[in-house]
Amino acid sequence: MAKILILTIMGIHGLFHLLGFLKAYNLKDISQLTQNISKPMGVLWLLTALLFLISFLLLIYKKNLWWVVALPSVIFSQVLIISVWQDGKFGTIANILILVAVIISLSIWNFEQKIDKEIKKILSENLRQEKIISENMIKDLPPPVQKWLRRSGVIGKEFISNVYLQQVGLIRLKPKHKGWIESHSEQYFTVEKPAFIWTVKMSIMGMPIISRDLFKDGQSEMDIRLLGIIPVASLKGNPKINQSALQRYLGEICWFPTAALNPYIKWEEIDEKSAKATMSYKGTIGSAVYYFNKEGELTQFVALRYYNFNDSEPKEWIGKVLDYHTFNGIRIPSIMEATWILESGEFTWYKFEIYGVEFNKL
Repeated sequence: MAKILILTIMGIHGLFHLLGFLKAYNLKDISQLTQNISKPMGVLWLLTALLFLISFLLLIYKKNLWWVVALPSVIFSQVLIISVWQDGKFGTIANILILVAVIISLSIWNFEQKIDKEIKKILSENLRQEKIISENMIKDLPPPVQKWLRRSGVIGKEFISNVYLQQVGLIRLKPKHKGWIESHSEQYFTVEKPAFIWTVKMSIMGMPIISRDLFKDGQSEMDIRLLGIIPVASLKGNPKINQSALQRYLGEICWFPTAALNPYIKWEEIDEKSAKATMSYKGTIGSAVYYFNKEGELTQFVALRYYNFNDSEPKEWIGKVLDYHTFNGIRIPSIMEATWILESGEFTWYKFEIYGVEFNKL
């Protein structure tokens, strides 16, 4: 809705600047402009109109750098409006609205650039492990974990060193909220040095929100920003956050199952359909329980994590598998939902589908 509004304002505002060009060259009688406009100034009116048109098209085609053209458009426009202030002063309102959109887009772009640098850093610090998974490599794991790895199709495949995922989902921010917010996410994982970056984009009442979760070196950071500018949440260096992020990583290896063979993860058999995984990395320790069906498919994983980082005790957190899909020969959960078990009852806060996966391509 906000995008349509800005496009409408920018389109009409851009057309208004054509009137200055027509007036300067006496191509049409423009009653809206009573002041004289010189021909050199008329060229500037035309140039500004063209810049607004280019900005309009870039925004329509979802080009993130549309603001690079829109910013000088606004500057030139305001100079021209001042030159015919009596006739064009109300155009300042349009320029202010477009400038606000430019500032928001610039802030989002800056935040995304920061995330891109973080992604490149964690990828550059991890080497690709060029080895093929064999039956001999999994023989010491608990039987249900062995069965899961075979069912996943990793035997005979290359060890997965890095992963890129694309997700589309629905999010609820609080248990009392009835409505769901559509979200689009990207996630990167590395395995040799376990790390992930999860970025989420969503919109509340037309206002964009970007969230970035980072786990690296056993430490976690959370950064959520409204309009790319206003901090909604910023958490870092809290042991509870670190543990919860590590447990999340531990649960999400279901998307790159060969990570189960890494030495920082220890497995314990519970029964023929479940096993406990404990991960220890750079001073942060956490665990999760994997549950499987008789075919060896993962049905859910459960961990005790901190719902609120001021809580004294963790809460049960469940990742439930609803469907599977095979990506590049590896069968992984593709539709899932995440649920907290709170004193007030179950709170399913995230439902999502994975629609794109790349292994060892980064």
